Amino acid sequence: MVFAELEIVVPTFLVDTQKCRKNIVRMQAKAQQHQLAFRPHFKTHQSEKIGFLFRDLGITQITVSSFRMAQYFAQQGWRNITVAFPVNILEIEAINKLAKQLKLHVLVESTETVELLNSYLQYMVGAYVKIDNGYHRTGMDVVHIEKISTVVEAIEQSCFLNFAGFLSHAGNTYQAKNKQEIAKIHLNNIKQMNLLKNTFLGKYPEMKLSIGDTPSCSLMERFEGIDEIRPGNFVYYDAMQLLIGSCQLEQIAAFVACPVVAVHPERNELVIYGGAVHFSKESMDHHAYGICFGLVVEELVKGLQLMDGCYLKKISQEHGVVHVTKEFLAHKPVGSIIYLIPVHSCLTANLMKEDTLYLE
Repeated sequence: MVFAELEIVVPTFLVDTQKCRKNIVRMQAKAQQHQLAFRPHFKTHQSEKIGFLFRDLGITQITVSSFRMAQYFAQQGWRNITVAFPVNILEIEAINKLAKQLKLHVLVESTETVELLNSYLQYMVGAYVKIDNGYHRTGMDVVHIEKISTVVEAIEQSCFLNFAGFLSHAGNTYQAKNKQEIAKIHLNNIKQMNLLKNTFLGKYPEMKLSIGDTPSCSLMERFEGIDEIRPGNFVYYDAMQLLIGSCQLEQIAAFVACPVVAVHPERNELVIYGGAVHFSKESMDHHAYGICFGLVVEELVKGLQLMDGCYLKKISQEHGVVHVTKEFLAHKPVGSIIYLIPVHSCLTANLMKEDTLYLE
């Protein structure tokens, strides 16, 4: 990838497809090493082109975060999809259309949802019970075994649902500060999921345990009892993953190119055309910079390099204010381009679908 050869006039999301492929190969090899099914989450890239990279490597089953996204990838021929978001029963028409044409899995966490699905489904659907192992976003707590059993039994009694197993997402690893904290969260997740397996496997021998967060899947080597992993962010990585140690700089495959529109040397700041509508307002607490919204990189002869002391300090809708060093500011006049690693590539990719450039 050669930044200097690009003709950038507006904020542009740059994707290095060679790095994407290397990231996919690495994660696929890890899944194979641990005898895990690999069902990558496509919500990060939401891209037909990146989807082809997975398909070319023999991957046939995927995860998405909405039924609309499932429809998008179904149109591209994907026939085994898990929608890893609690069922929105108001989308039952879309659910039935998908279930008619492919192997569909959904998430449930209450008998109410199961009963509604049973009332309106027309085709068979696999159902995972969503488990909360500490993230506290959604899902059932493992300590409530009786409630979980009630939901599993309701699925089994349904005419149109098959009990697929238990699914969790340790999203709290994204708030970890180092590998040790990620390991603690991951091992707790593994422990809790295996408690469920030990309880239910005898009666449901086909059930699976599915987990999927990029920090754990990138760094950990213990997956005892787990059947499937569903990481997504790893295909691009981002500044957050770099900060917590999930990846190295050379593995990051997505950047935002932004024009410089104003220079304020008295404040060591540049203003860029690139704000919340491009990056999102996701921030991270950097150990040296405090709250920031992206990290500045430059492409040198030896490869990409983080520019020390240069970071996206604040953003509004279209504006971005970048704190820089005097040395960096000296060669970035109005009309030049700077390149940044977004804090959360999933959100940035979603916002910049119409301004994405795939680089070979």
